[in-house]
Formats: sequence, C-alpha cells, structure tokens
Amino acid sequence: MLTLYGTLRSRATRVVWAAEELGLPYRREMVVFASALPDPKAPDAPLNTASDAFLAVNPMGQLPAMRDGDLCLGESHAICFYMARKAGGAVAPDGPGEEAEALQWAFLAATTIEPQAIEVLYTVMGGTADSAEGQARIAAAKEKLVRPLRRIEAHLQTGDWLVGGRFTIADILMEETLRYVAAAPGAFDGYPALRAWFDRCQARPGFQRMWAARNAE
Repeated sequence: MLTLYGTLRSRATRVVWAAEELGLPYRREMVVFASALPDPKAPDAPLNTASDAFLAVNPMGQLPAMRDGDLCLGESHAICFYMARKAGGAVAPDGPGEEAEALQWAFLAATTIEPQAIEVLYTVMGGTADSAEGQARIAAAKEKLVRPLRRIEAHLQTGDWLVGGRFTIADILMEETLRYVAAAPGAFDGYPALRAWFDRCQARPGFQRMWAARNAE
C-alpha cells in the first residue's frame, strides 16, 4: 500500500483526490509545515517538512510526497501520473496519445497558470484583496491568465472534460490549480464552459471525500 504524505492544507489535496478517484488503497501520513512550529527539530515536534524522517522521503522538504515500496516521489503532478499508471482504469490516460494530452494540460497548469493562481490566493489569504495594492495584484494576475483561460474555455465548449471525453487526472490537476484562482470573486466571469466544468469537478464524490477530510483537519 502506498503512503501519501502531507496536510490537506497543501497540494496534497491533488494526490489524495486522485487516489480516491483511481480507487488505489493508500494510507495518509500527516506532515505539517515546519514554518508553523516554534521548533520543528524539537524531540517532541510532530512530523514536519524539516523532520529527518520526512526528508528521507522528499529531500526537498515540500508537500506532498509519496512512498510506494522503495520508490519515493515528490511533486504532485509526478505522483498523480505515477498513481494513474499504477491503477489504470477510466481516470487514467488510455495510451500514449491521451497521456500526452494529459501532460499538456498538467504542464499548462503548473507553468503558466499556477504562478498567477498563487498570487491571487496569497493576496486573498493575506487579507489585502480589498486594498488598492491587493486589487492591483489580482488584476495583474487575472490579466496574465486571460490567454490560458480562453484556451481552456474554447476546449471545454467542445466537451465536458479535458481528455478523452471523460474525467481524468488532467481534470484533477487543472481544477486544483484553478481552485486558487477561484478565491477571487468573479474569477471565471466570461468563461461559462470553464465555470460549469469546475463545478462538475467539485461535485464528484472523490473530491467531496477529500474536501471533507480537509475540513476536518
């Protein structure tokens, strides 16, 4: 059985949701951020991103991480694609063509969308979204997102999901990136197909189970 490491107040949401959708047996090991602790190296400190035991799994000290036998992985996208290959089934890409399409959307999410999504999220979480400075940061981020969001909108006007006409890990990785953008009111105004897809993703039982666990933390 594979082990997924991390608090669900991190990108671990992606890998837990993917495991739920793929039907993979897993156990989750809670790992907290070292920055949240007064002394992460204290003998009684909980398992955290600076703990030697966690660094043995992911030397980068970042969440999430995964162990499956002797294999240890960091990076949420790599973990999700590994689990999809391991589990197979409808949520996994079917063949090299679909895998390439799924990777295309995953790379778009990670490289083009996420930097701006994080800017939006941190501005909202920091309580400055209503200030002039915060509004300017969010507006600048949203402007940089116009091109990729238009790309996604046009694609979703031809079908309900990103790859293969069905829900796959590509949808998980894209939704969990765009969820940060959604922290800003009206983030998806002008993108009706994307908005409907986003709601479909979050209505899935796998997402709901993950989200309930997150809220219980």
